Amino acid sequence: MRILRSSSKTFANDLAEFCRGAIVPKEIQDSVAAILADVRVRGDEAVAYYAAKFDGAKLRARDFRVKTADLQAAWANLPSAEKKAMESAHENVVAFNKKSLPADWTAKNKHGADVGEIFHPIHRVGLYVPGGQVPLVSTVIMTATLAKIAGCPEIAVFTPSDPSGRVAQGMLAALAMVGIDEVYRVGGVQAIGAMAYGTAHIPAVDKVFGPGNAYVCEAKRQVFGTVGIDSLPGPSEVMVIADELAFPDFVAADLLAQAEHGSGREKIYLVATSEQILQEVTTELQAQLKLITRSEKTQKVLNDGLVGIHVDSLAKAVEVANYVAPEHLELMVKETSAKKLTREITTAGAIMIGNYTPTALGDFTAGPSHVLPTGRSGRFFSGLRVADFQRRTSIIHYDEKTVKKGNEVVAAFAAMEKLDAHGRSVAIRAR
Repeated sequence: MRILRSSSKTFANDLAEFCRGAIVPKEIQDSVAAILADVRVRGDEAVAYYAAKFDGAKLRARDFRVKTADLQAAWANLPSAEKKAMESAHENVVAFNKKSLPADWTAKNKHGADVGEIFHPIHRVGLYVPGGQVPLVSTVIMTATLAKIAGCPEIAVFTPSDPSGRVAQGMLAALAMVGIDEVYRVGGVQAIGAMAYGTAHIPAVDKVFGPGNAYVCEAKRQVFGTVGIDSLPGPSEVMVIADELAFPDFVAADLLAQAEHGSGREKIYLVATSEQILQEVTTELQAQLKLITRSEKTQKVLNDGLVGIHVDSLAKAVEVANYVAPEHLELMVKETSAKKLTREITTAGAIMIGNYTPTALGDFTAGPSHVLPTGRSGRFFSGLRVADFQRRTSIIHYDEKTVKKGNEVVAAFAAMEKLDAHGRSVAIRAR
């Protein structure tokens, strides 16, 4: 494990350099731009070409969409234990996210005019669900459920297929459970392009949601403006802040859980108040690595993306966390310290408190969506919520009496900004 020490004169630069490893290199940017341009011009033909090139799937355009009968069959044939797990997770996600459903409101401003906000679901949304070697079945629940709560009339889901054109049955079952019937066996940059620009067989969407690898995340960034995007949730990240009360075996297990995504671009941070913790966790990592099935790819992530950070105080740990803005933050510290850190760390995507709250609970079942910002974008993005699937319109209503009260203010601003027609448009009503 590479160790950075907050007492070092080069610490700030060393940490910044490590974080910059999450920046998408120019070759990925250029590759993504070329694919998007091709999809924009050739449509279905380009989508099929890249599905064959990257997924090995030889698909005709009419085969992009999964049949409704296949979705229903996947749910019907799902083992009962898996059904119960999905239903339990769905129940928690619904309960949590219903609490954040925005409500229309009206009030009187200082002039006595009516003002307020009304909320409308975004008409057509596109949800990206990573597939391939690690089909993220839980992402269906963590995205589509929120779109349903928001009331989006059209919800289209995109996920890659295997070389035979099949989508993981658990994925299809989850989609059926949530009530999604528009599903495309298309993934990667070509899926983002199809969502943004539309093709003959895939209608364009208004906003794109969901996590993805570095290519998908970069594609979302490049199509922003043509369509909306939720945030930039790319390769997974975790930061564990550990003091003397942390259990080293728990810490190691959680670092491995995030590293096993295995794209090679994950970022894993262990912030510890003692060198001993760092040493004990290092030992545990090597011991537990032998127990997991994706050990080879996980080891590569540990080699390239793991850093241990020794801090001389939890106050310094707060500084580190607020700079990194980690996707997942675990606080394995004493309870009083955890409460303080939860208030002071303001950029984390999600915070897990205590030795018994691993990130995996948030990934699968706790309630909040696991779609969270990465690559330091937590400084300005938050985790996915129902409000992201809606748009807000402000409402203003003046009458003959209240417009006179607003006239004086408008006249002053119109004069300052040399916009006399603005001032006149109010004054003509205030006579």
